[in-house]
Amino acid sequence: MKLNIQIDINIVGKKLLEEHLDRLQLDYILRGIGEVEINDSISSVKLKELAFGLHKYGIEIVESEKNILIQKIKDAIIEMVYMDDKLPITSSVSSYLSDKLKCRYGYISSLFSTITFTSIENFVKLQKIERAKLLISNSELSCSEIAWKLNYSSVPHFSSQFKNVTGLTPTTFQRIIKKRREAQNEEQEIEIGN
Repeated sequence: MKLNIQIDINIVGKKLLEEHLDRLQLDYILRGIGEVEINDSISSVKLKELAFGLHKYGIEIVESEKNILIQKIKDAIIEMVYMDDKLPITSSVSSYLSDKLKCRYGYISSLFSTITFTSIENFVKLQKIERAKLLISNSELSCSEIAWKLNYSSVPHFSSQFKNVTGLTPTTFQRIIKKRREAQNEEQEIEIGN
């Protein structure tokens, strides 16, 4: 039997983090995506144990100031892209990040490019396509509704970016998802019938 599962990465990451912090009996406050304030002093042994436990799940403790800022930039972009409402217009991404991180956008953009070898704009585009794939897979929204929700200037612009990133048009991706679901449903019906 196959199950289709929708995963909210933010909730999963938060839950894993809470479980590890609770297991180590630490007094903490989650400050947002990717930021935890530990109210007690933490021994190096506990810190290593926490880092090791989280590393298994792809969660890293970031220590350098620049890497912390890079992670905050990524988290802010992901938070923005996964808002339930319509995304801010592209020109306001710089304002959104500047306001959220309390830094000049020029500095944020330059640092991000230097450390990650990609631009903020490209990272936003990749996150928007990942969100689009989730929306196509888990909702009944049309391509034009998804394009609007993700604040693309037009459906052709959305389709072009989607194809550049995935190699498929959104409608082809939709058809593949639909066929996979139909095949899985047929398999489940056969299993149930036996």
